[in-house]
Amino acid sequence: MLRFSTRINMSKEFIVKRKVRFGDCDPGGVLYTPRISYFVVEAILDFIAECFGAPAEKSILDLGVLPPTRSFNVEFLEPMAWDDELEIRVNLKEIRTSAFVFSVNGFVLSNNTFTAELTQVCSNPKTKHPVKVPAKLREVLESYSSK
Repeated sequence: MLRFSTRINMSKEFIVKRKVRFGDCDPGGVLYTPRISYFVVEAILDFIAECFGAPAEKSILDLGVLPPTRSFNVEFLEPMAWDDELEIRVNLKEIRTSAFVFSVNGFVLSNNTFTAELTQVCSNPKTKHPVKVPAKLREVLESYSSK
């Protein structure tokens, strides 16, 4: 199967700042592992909202597609603790025929604390089968990356 893919050389990095809250941590005061998925997904949604200039979820749904996650990988490089100030950097890595891929890196001070990659697939809301990334979504994501 031929897979169309556009590699993005993103010149404009999107940054979200977030504090690790008490409720994000395990009893030892370290970030509870599943919470990282919220941090990553929310940062990506903020990125997409910035691209559209409107709420991400509504913008994508208005294009007639659902964007479920196909793949999510994370590697913890250093522990994150209660009250740490995180800088989360989102980059659009690739746009494929039916999917788009983000790389996300988290930093506390200048220390890279985690790295993640998330792939979202565009699917038909009725059939749940993959469909092409809508032209408008592709255009908006690519135009942000070239600013």
